Amino acid sequence: MQRIRVLVVDDHRIFAESLAAALAAEQDVDVAAAGSGPAALRSLERAAADGRRFDVMLIDADLGTVTAPLASVPSQPAPGRDGSADGGPLDGISLVAGVRTAYPYVRTVVLAEKDDPRRAAFALQAGAGGWVAKDCSLSRLLAVIRGVLRDETHLPPALLTGVLRELTAARKHRTESERLVESLTPREREVLRCMVAGLGRKAVAERLFLSPHTVRTHMQNVLGKLGVHSTLAAVALARRAGVGPVELEPATAAASALT
Repeated sequence: MQRIRVLVVDDHRIFAESLAAALAAEQDVDVAAAGSGPAALRSLERAAADGRRFDVMLIDADLGTVTAPLASVPSQPAPGRDGSADGGPLDGISLVAGVRTAYPYVRTVVLAEKDDPRRAAFALQAGAGGWVAKDCSLSRLLAVIRGVLRDETHLPPALLTGVLRELTAARKHRTESERLVESLTPREREVLRCMVAGLGRKAVAERLFLSPHTVRTHMQNVLGKLGVHSTLAAVALARRAGVGPVELEPATAAASALT
């Protein structure tokens, strides 16, 4: 019998341990629990190092503290191995995105207190294989766990229409963002990628061997062509369009993170 290794991630300890105990009663399921995003990432890393990697993660949608509304999944930072995301705690959907990047073999299912089409759409975009209400039956949850291992996507029927609407709208916004980015010159795109990496004007000038005045002009042109009024808005639009940051040397990356 092939066993399924499940990691329950929820900051309500009683709920996490109770769910883990219920799942462990199944003959083919091994379960562990973690109480935070960083703890979950440490569990994943240890399991991978021991050759006993997890197959499925059940992640609380309201895990941790969300300090700002989610604008779009591409703009969410993927957490590092220390569990940090922009220096703060990990919310559930950011954890889904980080796990998808660092541990692509792990299937993720989001556990939610209430159905929310917008957040469910974000979860699917981040890489989740399912969205399940916390008050569902254990048999339903087990069916979802086994389903995502077959690469199935599971949503409550009542959420389907709303989620499809959200995904369609997100695609429309992405298409518009891509069109705006395509209007940039190659040099302006290079400057935009530096902005996405968090580099200031002086750092961009040094990297591209340009004067700070020239970089300032390029940045103004980028903002104008993208139709935004701040660097933060330009970066968010670039992320939606799939524009990634330039690669930084470790010292440069650390310096930009502190500015």
